[in-house]
Amino acid sequence: MIRRASSSPSPSSSPVQPPSKRLKLAPPLNYKNGVVLAPMVRSSTLPSRLLALRYGADLVWGPETVDKAIIGCERAVDSKTGVISYHREGRPIFTCHPVEKPYLIYQVGSANPELAAQAASKVSQDVSGIDLNCGCPKPFSTSGGMGAALLSTPDLLCNILKAIRAAVPPEVSVSVKIRLMPTEEETLTLVRKIVETKAVRALTVHCRTRNMRMKEAAMPEKLTPIVNLCRELDPELAVLQNGDCVDRAAAMGVRKLTGCDSVMIATAAESNLSCFQDGPVVDAATELIPKYARLAYYFDNGWGNSKHCLSQFKSPPSVAPAGAKKSAKKEFRATLASAKTYTDLSEFIGGIEDGEEVLKEVEQVLEAREQAVAASRLLEVVRPDTTEPAPSKDVPEPSPPVIPPPPALQFETGVASMVTV
Repeated sequence: MIRRASSSPSPSSSPVQPPSKRLKLAPPLNYKNGVVLAPMVRSSTLPSRLLALRYGADLVWGPETVDKAIIGCERAVDSKTGVISYHREGRPIFTCHPVEKPYLIYQVGSANPELAAQAASKVSQDVSGIDLNCGCPKPFSTSGGMGAALLSTPDLLCNILKAIRAAVPPEVSVSVKIRLMPTEEETLTLVRKIVETKAVRALTVHCRTRNMRMKEAAMPEKLTPIVNLCRELDPELAVLQNGDCVDRAAAMGVRKLTGCDSVMIATAAESNLSCFQDGPVVDAATELIPKYARLAYYFDNGWGNSKHCLSQFKSPPSVAPAGAKKSAKKEFRATLASAKTYTDLSEFIGGIEDGEEVLKEVEQVLEAREQAVAASRLLEVVRPDTTEPAPSKDVPEPSPPVIPPPPALQFETGVASMVTV
């Protein structure tokens, strides 16, 4: 159900509304030097994306949405929560929130350049990037020629990318997510075709082939030749690795191994969205689950989707707070299994009504991040000019005075600190 929703014309029929003053502080979309949330059909919906950002994700991908599904939607804005919903017959197809726009990439599933362009244009006012899914190997995607099926039709794949690029404003980035081909030569041939379209700013490579499944280990070492080729063809293009990364520390290891720019986390984020932060994850029972449930309830996120996400959350016993009941995990699983609405969880999590406070917490974290980036950029631009002026040709340069050396020379080193993210 869409609550407090007011219909809003599509971008094609009305001008795009300017962003809020707060969003003007946000940094431009940057695919480099990050750890990002992967697109997952049920697990990268709005509440998960916001909590991933709260715990340190640099960018977030939305779940794949098929082109035809979004094209026929109406856009509505919840006047209380700010949630933007693209819905059809009262059923939300894609939801987002203004606070995540500077970090949000919308993933489209398509096998048709015209439909992909329409879908991308439909949502372009509410996202910062459009990503084409060319990596999903599941039949619901490949049976329509989408997802990993596009790996076998590279000309169509590239035409879709060019159509998307032409359809969205220049400030909206375009990217693509692929898998490894059976051989290195085939992979590099495909990557070359993609880069030469000049349509994309980022390429994500799931380091498995189309026929490999999750139980088979990813092959990040296969990424290095791809990175090298992209550096040769377009040094500005960002290359992201996907497959088996579990946290931020592991992501740094992947970047060192492969030379890639950023790392995308999927399965580990399904288990605990705080995997993006430095250090250990938070306790699921006492922190993550209550925050997610309250935020999802406040947003009126579909109960079925929220129940699925909540059922995936877990954390190691080592992060449980002192005095926490060892049986808490089992009790929550039993409560969740029988729950039919959010309110059935209220007693277990200590109340369900504080979702607005969770949203404010997310906003404060992102505000601090934006201010840190702005301060960093200001320091890079506004620096004191330490260059000595050239001596005038008309005035002879005085001879330097002769100063006897002191008994001991001491140096004081000034350290200028800079906040970066």
